[in-house]
Amino acid sequence: MELTTFWFIVIAFLWTGFFVLEGFDFGVGMLSPALSRNEAERRQVLGTIGPVWDGNEVWLITAVGAMFAAFPAWYAGLLSEFYLPLMLVLVGLIVRGVGLEWRGKVHHAADRRWCDLGIVAGSALPAFLWGAVFADLLRGSAIAALVGGVLSLSLFALHGAVFVALKTTGPVRARARRAAMAASAVALPAAVVALPGIPPAGTGWAAAPWPWACALAAVAVLAAGVALTWRGRDGWAFTATASAIVLTGAALFTTLSAAPMPGMTVAEAASGPYTLGMLTWIGLIALPFVLGYQGWTYWVFRKRLVAEVSRPEARAGV
Repeated sequence: MELTTFWFIVIAFLWTGFFVLEGFDFGVGMLSPALSRNEAERRQVLGTIGPVWDGNEVWLITAVGAMFAAFPAWYAGLLSEFYLPLMLVLVGLIVRGVGLEWRGKVHHAADRRWCDLGIVAGSALPAFLWGAVFADLLRGSAIAALVGGVLSLSLFALHGAVFVALKTTGPVRARARRAAMAASAVALPAAVVALPGIPPAGTGWAAAPWPWACALAAVAVLAAGVALTWRGRDGWAFTATASAIVLTGAALFTTLSAAPMPGMTVAEAASGPYTLGMLTWIGLIALPFVLGYQGWTYWVFRKRLVAEVSRPEARAGV
């Protein structure tokens, strides 16, 4: 395998991992007010992502850094063409991070409401814009960007709701399941419309079998995830929504492998052989440690969360 192909696969893996892991972070952040009725439940909901959300963002940093080193022309073209939406993504991530970090340090309800607003807005904005950016990159139209944004926003909301149902107990878990079904009413039709549009325009199955297979499989797996959610199979439902995101990423990057930017091939976007060779050695040494550490983190925090009711809330019957 050529190093150019190898690093394109690595970058596709990093972006897809980011969408899977940060996808449920975005979903939890967007839905946190709807899933909780008091401060104890709000802490329960946000506690599902508390130990992992900042680690999940490392996937974005690594993906962008790998693009800069391995495919500088692709990196430059993407950031130049989509400068404004990507800056808004960055603003959203900063606002969300500030909200998550400060929320546990403020003592007044009004201050916590501002933090909650920042968490919701800072989750919803990147969730929409990532889908819009990649859809526009593929099709170059405002309609495609809108459909892609609606798909990513609703899919991440569904993914996050299923994750909360998997990680919590009691009323929050029940609300999360209802929220997942509500999000699926948008996500599934959006997937039916958007995902078959990922393969190259004007090509049939014979010309682009992998993008078509991945896109159609993503729709099928997403539908299965909705059915599993309705049946209360939280673990399998989360596996299905994560798999749908993985298959969507596979369809996206197999399509981009022909031309990551309009008029630019992967070979034209790549760095020289020496740079790619050095990156390969660095990646082979560092990547296993990063993956191992994050896997260990999820294993340590694998248990369900229970809302901690404070004494004033207990006396009030909350």
